[in-house]
Amino acid sequence: MISMSELSSSRGLIKSMLVIGSAQVVNILISIVRMKVLAVLLGPSGVGLLSIYNSLQVMVQQTAGLGMGNSGVREIASSRGEEATLSRVRHVLFAAHLIQGTLAMIAVWLLRERIAIWLFGDTLRATEVGLIGIAILLSLLASAQTALLQGLRKIGDLGRVTVIGAFVGTLAGLAAVWLQGESGLIWFILVQPLAAVLIALHYTRRLPKPMAARLSLVETWEVWKPMAKLGAAFMLGGLATVATLLLVRGLISKELGLDAAGYFAAAWGITMTYVGFLLGAMGADYYPRLTEVIHDKVAAVRLMNDQAQLGLAIGGPVLLLLIGLAPWVITLLYSSAFEPAVTLLQWQTVGNVFKLASWAIAFSIIAGARSKTFFFTELSFNIVFLGMVFVFLPRVGLEVTAYAFVLGYLVYLTIVYVLARSIHGFRWQALSLGLLGLHASLGVALLVLAMMAPFAAAVASPLLAAATGLFGLRIVLSKVGKHGRLPIRLYGIFARLGWPIQSAV
Repeated sequence: MISMSELSSSRGLIKSMLVIGSAQVVNILISIVRMKVLAVLLGPSGVGLLSIYNSLQVMVQQTAGLGMGNSGVREIASSRGEEATLSRVRHVLFAAHLIQGTLAMIAVWLLRERIAIWLFGDTLRATEVGLIGIAILLSLLASAQTALLQGLRKIGDLGRVTVIGAFVGTLAGLAAVWLQGESGLIWFILVQPLAAVLIALHYTRRLPKPMAARLSLVETWEVWKPMAKLGAAFMLGGLATVATLLLVRGLISKELGLDAAGYFAAAWGITMTYVGFLLGAMGADYYPRLTEVIHDKVAAVRLMNDQAQLGLAIGGPVLLLLIGLAPWVITLLYSSAFEPAVTLLQWQTVGNVFKLASWAIAFSIIAGARSKTFFFTELSFNIVFLGMVFVFLPRVGLEVTAYAFVLGYLVYLTIVYVLARSIHGFRWQALSLGLLGLHASLGVALLVLAMMAPFAAAVASPLLAAATGLFGLRIVLSKVGKHGRLPIRLYGIFARLGWPIQSAV
């Protein structure tokens, strides 16, 4: 039996997932068109170059932002109902991103030649590298606005910012590449955050005005310090991943060439787009909700299991589908020239099963404000991933990045579980373990089949995805309850199939 509090929590999570998920679906479609056009216009080398630019931008952005976009969500969520505190947090959050972003922009421009030599071995692209600093400033300003919307649970507005910003930025960016070719990539990078910050500002200006109060330096420091302290863990954890990705792409480019970097970028892009869509949809409401109950161990453990179950029930079937259909997905989203990316994508998809399971647990460390612990857990994946690539890339080739991805997230899941169990008394519920075991075993089986008989895997994966999807739908319905016409009808269908869903209350 599911209690009323569990049912209400599940409904809230699912409602937020539907809102943000719908926005993310549109965003993914936009991303698909964007990458398809770029792949056709520029080929693997152009996609590889864009991936290096993006890695540089995200790495510096992570550093300059000090993770305060994420920690700001926590501070805003915990300040709801306290208008004076909320106003101080809003003022400091925006000012910090403005100042830190400006300093980052100046630093990138001054160091543009050294960075270009580090990334490419010469200074031919130094100007483009320097201009990335503008994109970093704009991205940080957008981050401050979206953190405010998420912390206040303005989920609908957050979804609109995601969709409209991506659409406008994509149109303008692709126009630049169409007109200027590879040299238009820098404008492609700049217009994305510009669109995001303008759209986000439109929605945040509609929020109630913060209290007009000038903060002294001491008051500003008192608000900034806890956000920066927790944010530093986000920053260092994210920076470790971004720096690892940049180093790996650099190693691939130097060892195997820009085409190989393009294959890796293609597989990684699809992997991160799909999983990012799912995690973004789940995290929009889950993070502030978990923050509010993190000191109630029973409620927190229940919420973590609930979120892990939803993630695996909804995301697992699509992962199974992606393994078998990877050759067609790569050709559709990029082109037949990216065929070497197929094997990478299939292995990474198996690794994403472990990533989905670990994600809900890892947020308990963030919600509990355990900054050092969070940083070292994030570092664990990067050590395994980068270490394997560094040692085995010259001997094994590009495929080692896929093997390292799976092992890295398996290690990460183990570490996060042990820590959550020690800190919060976390225990897997039977349903959580069952879903993890089901999708992991089926994912590995499909991967082996795809290596031996690709066509058989292409036939088997939709069947397995449909079967696990039906099971996942039943789980979601059990959490939603008989509320609304569609759930009631679906309850009836399962009953007629001889597989009735137990009443939620």
